[in-house]
Amino acid sequence: MTIKRWIAIIVAAALVFVSIGINSLSYIFTRDFNGFFEDMMATSSSGYEEAIIEEGTGKDKIAVLSLDGVIQDLGDTSSLFQSAGYNHQYFMNQLSEILEDTNVKGVVLEVNSPGGGVVESADIYDALRMIQVEREIPLYVSMGGMAASGGYYVSAPADKIFVNRETITGSIGVIMESVNYAKLAEKYGIDFNTIKTGPYKDIMSGSREMKDEERVMLQEMINDSYERFVDIIEEGRGMTEAEVKKVADGRIMNGRQAIEAGLADEFGKAGDVIAAMKEDYNLQDATVFEYTSLDSWTSILGVKAGNMFGGNIESELIGKLLNDYNAPRMMYLYGEK
Repeated sequence: MTIKRWIAIIVAAALVFVSIGINSLSYIFTRDFNGFFEDMMATSSSGYEEAIIEEGTGKDKIAVLSLDGVIQDLGDTSSLFQSAGYNHQYFMNQLSEILEDTNVKGVVLEVNSPGGGVVESADIYDALRMIQVEREIPLYVSMGGMAASGGYYVSAPADKIFVNRETITGSIGVIMESVNYAKLAEKYGIDFNTIKTGPYKDIMSGSREMKDEERVMLQEMINDSYERFVDIIEEGRGMTEAEVKKVADGRIMNGRQAIEAGLADEFGKAGDVIAAMKEDYNLQDATVFEYTSLDSWTSILGVKAGNMFGGNIESELIGKLLNDYNAPRMMYLYGEK
């Protein structure tokens, strides 16, 4: 990068820190100190605090969770040069909080996701089912612009699924892909020296063509994950295997089509879903809240810097270099990885 570019980055970073400092001081000095420290003591043990969406009059609470983005566990990849996105561990921690909080009487899950990893999707599904079984509280899903593939997988156990007319959902299935650049490499005279312990150690390698027996092996894995997906929808939606597989061919659908196929229940946005849960379960006096992290310094920096350097070539390259190597893997995912 040029000196001018480095100076711009340093100045921008300084402005971020100054902005955070001013906002923090303003927050502290405009609040009642006793209340401030009481709140800190009440929430510091869990690492989360509850941001009130709708104030209630009793102890009952409705938790609103937001699942936004590709469902994948990237580990601790937060940095100054990355924008905020889905954080798998952060989301799983919220589900653990709900499991332990006996005052939570209902969960509204807002889903806006094209899906993601099969393992991460299963993590969320298992945690939601545990909440339903052990806590015996309702789970409603509010689908946003997209709740496809893994986004539908985690929605399937809900007591009710609400969609917008323009919601993109469905894409029920599993995908696994890699790039084969063997012919391109051959064109430019690039050779690959591979030393391996077995004939399939480099399965799905981009440097050679896939063998027929390898394709059979991978297809068997894909089919197993697909059947689990179908079983989950059968159980969650009360549908037969034939009814599920009629639409579980990877197709996407809008909200109307999802309702007609039995994959969703009603039209409604997030506010409608909360109101419906209150009405259905006599929770009119419940406080509606969402979790926020007390350890927000990294996330604030990520959002600020992501906005400043969004689309910047240098920041994108740095982000790619900081990410771990991703081998081909099975995904409940609609669209490109």
